[in-house]
Amino acid sequence: MAGHFEVIDAPDGGFRVRMLDPDGALMAESVTFPSIRAAKDGIELAREIAGTGRVIDRSSAAEQSDS
Repeated sequence: MAGHFEVIDAPDGGFRVRMLDPDGALMAESVTFPSIRAAKDGIELAREIAGTGRVIDRSSAAEQSDS
């Protein structure tokens, strides 16, 4: 089974999106969206980025492997 997205109420109003892995562990949580529609649009954008976006490693481990 694939992971999934959840739309949840944000504590300060609005909505947030959680991305969970197949075991239900939290992978990411979004910014606060003002509406459910905006949250669902955010999910569509996340899907597009995940499928086509480049990976840019800016971690300290990347810097060590360059030397």
